[in-house]
Amino acid sequence: MGKRASILFKKSLSKEERDELRAFAESVACDVLEGRGFTCLITGDDQMQALNRDFLKHDYATDVLSFPAPDGADLGEMAISIDRAREQATAHGHAAIAEVKILMLHGALHLAGHDHETDKGKMRRLESKWRKTLGLPTGLIERARR
Repeated sequence: MGKRASILFKKSLSKEERDELRAFAESVACDVLEGRGFTCLITGDDQMQALNRDFLKHDYATDVLSFPAPDGADLGEMAISIDRAREQATAHGHAAIAEVKILMLHGALHLAGHDHETDKGKMRRLESKWRKTLGLPTGLIERARR
């Protein structure tokens, strides 16, 4: 079977980091999303601010945005700010690549239809389960609850 996840890199990362993120995205698509694919854009704060402003009417950079597909084999697209990921990783004491993975998992769960603001903790529990399974540090929803 072909690739389920595609990553577009608009910001420079090392070949090792790109390879690691591609493998992680495939794992998320295969395991977390049960074979459903997605596309992920790794970009910077400027483009994230533009996307956030254009699509959600929030004029600031954010860490991850998810855009579910209306239908089709793929679940949709997400964008991740490497700039936000680096800042958040420093603040939480782990590597930037780990933060990108946390953001990708979070975005993938949103693409699968989960919404931590309305689902009475279901997405938080799923994110926590997958975060532990995938060996990731504390996730976004857990950090927001502190």
